[in-house]
Amino acid sequence: MIRSDIIRGHLDSIILRLILEEDRYGYEISKEISLRTDNRFQIKEATLYAVFQRLEKKELIEAYIGNVSQGGKRKYYKITLLGKAYLKELVEEWNEVKEIIDLFMEGLK
Repeated sequence: MIRSDIIRGHLDSIILRLILEEDRYGYEISKEISLRTDNRFQIKEATLYAVFQRLEKKELIEAYIGNVSQGGKRKYYKITLLGKAYLKELVEEWNEVKEIIDLFMEGLK
């Protein structure tokens, strides 16, 4: 299991990436994160919804109510143009950080 504090600073970019691929609802995002990481990282529901609130407030994502499914209406999230531009910046920043960390970690086991 990965220490959550290491990933915490990258939750915005992870969630924006998943919403960029397709509009998604909370539980779906949570499951997708677990699936793609082979359960090495799991996001708590409270954390996920705090990220949604933050991203919505910054107008990086928008929420809408989807069609009724299995008895209820789901709240979906979609990325905005601003969100796409912000994600692009985050990716560039990540690549630079990764390069710098690799300089110091390469060759160690």
